Order: sequence, then structure tokens, then C-alpha cells
Amino acid sequence: MQNNEELIWNKVSLARHKDRPNARFYIENIFDEFIEFHGDRSFRDDKAIIGGIGKINCFNVTVIGINKGKNTKENIDSNFGMVHPEGYKKSLRLMKQAEKFKRPIICFVDTPGAFCGIGAEERGQGHAIAQNLIEMSNLKTPIISIIIGEGGSGGALALALGDKVYMMENSIYSILSPEGFASILWKDVSKAKKAAYSMKITSQDLEKFNIIDGIIKEPKNGAHEDPELSANSIKAYILKDLEELINIDYDELLNNRYDKFRNMGK
Repeated sequence: MQNNEELIWNKVSLARHKDRPNARFYIENIFDEFIEFHGDRSFRDDKAIIGGIGKINCFNVTVIGINKGKNTKENIDSNFGMVHPEGYKKSLRLMKQAEKFKRPIICFVDTPGAFCGIGAEERGQGHAIAQNLIEMSNLKTPIISIIIGEGGSGGALALALGDKVYMMENSIYSILSPEGFASILWKDVSKAKKAAYSMKITSQDLEKFNIIDGIIKEPKNGAHEDPELSANSIKAYILKDLEELINIDYDELLNNRYDKFRNMGK
């Protein structure tokens, strides 16, 4: 049991590794062109969300990523990847634009969870996440979502309601952090390793439970060991799925998406 807990915790540590490639790295190294857009047209620009128009081979796409910084300043600017309501509103604005212009949507997810501060709650954090889920379920354009590091709670799910959902091999995806789980269940945050083991948050667990569509392999010691190789692996999955998804009728696409999430976990 102890050895299993250590193995799972090693994956948690790799998902949070300070040198792990972030969303901005993948955007810069996967797409041939990228133009970033800013703002939710209401409150402000949330730097935890990077979004804009990109090109990958012959495909024009909308790209949205939850981004963590690579140093203290960048982490503060991006709020350590914890998105505010205006970030989700910005992402939804870009997704609706993608639907209008018939561009597939590519999402990169890496967040410990949506920001839970007073200001975020006052500006409707829960509603912003719920609105994303409602709208994404009905968007008439293909959606591919990839968990590249941490996939925490509704903050991750708000960009992960996709026709295809993948996880990097050493990423995690869960209802909350192991520390939060341990503090609620056992009133002891030091039991985070035990919590991570119990929660079944690894890519291997979630593929087994039919929550995700596949696992994208990483270098032996994690994606940070060879970021370019990891980017190329993601690119191959995106291109394969774009070839398939763009040829599906929109009504069939929406029906498949509905069935996918209604049957998830079965």
C-alpha cells in the first residue's frame, strides 16, 4: 500500500513540476501561427487564460489554454493557473467566435482549480463555469481538450467538455486537490498521499473508468525532460482527431458529445 501511494504521489509531483511545459509553451511549439486575444468585454483580461486563433498544418483553429508561469512573476500574473470568472468568460467568447467561423477548438488544461477568492465569488465564479459547460455541450464545432498538468475540479472541467479528452501520461484530473480531499475527509492535510491514492486521479485510472479518450505518452522522467518531444506527441493526436472530427455532421457531433458524457464512467 505504501509503495502504491508513493507511486501515485510521484505522478502528482510530476504533474506539478516547476519545469513542466505549460500551455504557452505548447501553443508556441505546436501551432505554426498564433494570434492572442484578450479580455472578456466586461471586466478585465485574465492572464490565467491564453486564447486566440492558431494554425496547425492546414487547419485554422481556436486555441484556449489555462496557463501557469515559469517563474514567480509569471505565476503571480497568471494567479498560478487559478482562473477568475472573467477568464472563463473570455474563453467562452472565443469558443462562440470559433463556432461562428467554423473553427475547431483546442483546449489545454492545467489548473489546481478555479480561483475561490471573495472577488471571484462576487463576480459569479460558479455561474461562469456552469455557463461554459452549458455552451460547450451545444457548440457546433469540434472540441479537443488535453489535460497537460493538473486538472482540478470545475476549474478544469470548464474547458474539458470535449469531443476528445486526453491526459498527458503524468497529469492528474480530479474533483479537488489531494490536500483538499485529505483536509475534508480526515481533517489532516498530511494524509494527501493517501488521498491521492484513494481518489484515482491518474491518467491510467481515468482511462480505465472511461473518463478520458486516451493517454499521451511522456518521456520517462516527465514531460519536462524533453518538452519538444511532448509537444510533438500532442500535435500528432490533435492532427489525427481534426482529420476525423471535421468530417462529422454537426448534429451527429452534438449527439456523440451528449452520449459521451451521459455514458461516462460506465
